[in-house]
Amino acid sequence: MHHISDEQRRIRLGRRHLLAPSLRTASPVSVADAVVALHATDAATVFLSTCARLSEAGVVPVEQALYGDVSLVRQLSMRNTLFVVSRELAPCVDASNARTVAAKERRTFLKHLADDGNGLDERWLAGVEQQTLAALADRGTATGTELSAAVAALRTKITVFPGKKAEGVQGVASRVIRILAAEGRIRRDRLRGSWTSSQFRWAASEPWPSEDPAQARAELARRWLRSYGPATEADLKWWTGWGLGAVREAMTAVGATEVRLGDGAAGWVLPEDMEPEPAPEPWAALLPALDPSAMGWADRGFHLPAGHREALFDRSGNIGPTVWWNGRIVGGWAQRADGEPVWRLLSDVGREASAAIEAEASRFSQWVGQARVTPRFRTPLERELTT
Repeated sequence: MHHISDEQRRIRLGRRHLLAPSLRTASPVSVADAVVALHATDAATVFLSTCARLSEAGVVPVEQALYGDVSLVRQLSMRNTLFVVSRELAPCVDASNARTVAAKERRTFLKHLADDGNGLDERWLAGVEQQTLAALADRGTATGTELSAAVAALRTKITVFPGKKAEGVQGVASRVIRILAAEGRIRRDRLRGSWTSSQFRWAASEPWPSEDPAQARAELARRWLRSYGPATEADLKWWTGWGLGAVREAMTAVGATEVRLGDGAAGWVLPEDMEPEPAPEPWAALLPALDPSAMGWADRGFHLPAGHREALFDRSGNIGPTVWWNGRIVGGWAQRADGEPVWRLLSDVGREASAAIEAEASRFSQWVGQARVTPRFRTPLERELTT
């Protein structure tokens, strides 16, 4: 069986994820497509991940793509997580993942309404949604608070999990807005504050055109294998949140070819993707929490030493800011209150790597300017570096 070494996997990562300086791009859309999808749970991550791969890093081109020409869009999709993808890929992500997520969100909320016992049902929810859409159409864009002020029903409160330990009272506004966004009927527009904020304004949108779910899963698997292959079935299952049957169906549809990985496990690549690639120039990167290059696989052993996990992950399995050298995670970094980036190396990397990391830290400082970034998911090393 054809063998692809861990070193070759790291070379592919540096090249295909646009992390080597000579491979950076001028286009935020090209960045998103290179990694298939940018994690967007933390709004700042989108900017940090994109600028790490731009030839001319800066906030303006990312904002233009997100809010100007809307060539990048946010979708609640894989693993019920918020991602940013290119507008071209969005219908595929919608059919393969987001529709299922949206349907589950609606079912869950309707159950909460029924459990509340006050007669709130699907018909009531449809009316609230229409009122919310009308209020948004009147305003063009609005925050959740502004929509709640305009639509009295959004100020309704319900009891969730009645009679159970988790019982509590919740407002419905955030759930109604979340469902409308998951179904593509509204979208997240400009942030209320700077690019580091996670408070959005909302704008009207149209649901994505219908695509066949099986064909969409195959296309998403093809793009993922191109960016992350060779990889295992378990990697694709974890990344997408699909069942194993759907993963294997998609792999078969794209003609995925089995190869042997460095640890002896079976991996998969696209049939035309067997040949080795030349190494790019040596490269260093400071990547943010939840960056796709760290979150693309369930098994990250080929680029993440096992001894580094405790310092770099939170208790829920979210990876924090990482320092990279030639395809390996070699440490973690943070930004202090005064804006200075600071890092700690967990591997001995030598003088060349240290100089390259210094240069990346300087590049980060230049484009970030006065902004201050605190990850939503704090890890032990990130917390320690900021004290």
